Amino acid sequence: MARVRLSKIAYARSGDKGDGSNVGIVARSPEVYEFLVQELTCERIKEHFKDICFGNVDRFEAPNILALNFLLHDSLGGGGSESLKTDAQGKTHGLGLLYMEVNVPDALIK
Repeated sequence: MARVRLSKIAYARSGDKGDGSNVGIVARSPEVYEFLVQELTCERIKEHFKDICFGNVDRFEAPNILALNFLLHDSLGGGGSESLKTDAQGKTHGLGLLYMEVNVPDALIK
């Protein structure tokens, strides 16, 4: 096992859905996807974004594209033109998730 940032095994995209940010993470292989399904729970994502996400976190699985999508409710200060936040569209939230560190089996790190 090695402790690495998610950026070592996945990539991400993010944006806004009203007052919530939409964060998708895509595994670099089917094996990594199975690992992420077990590792990235709504509770873990909520804890990682605890300083900006004040609502629930929903997770949607898209195994056909090796992706997990998280909706972080109440994370954009009203969203879009209503918010005074620097990133009112949540574009940096994907990068923020890639900074999360996880213990990954050595076989999944390339």
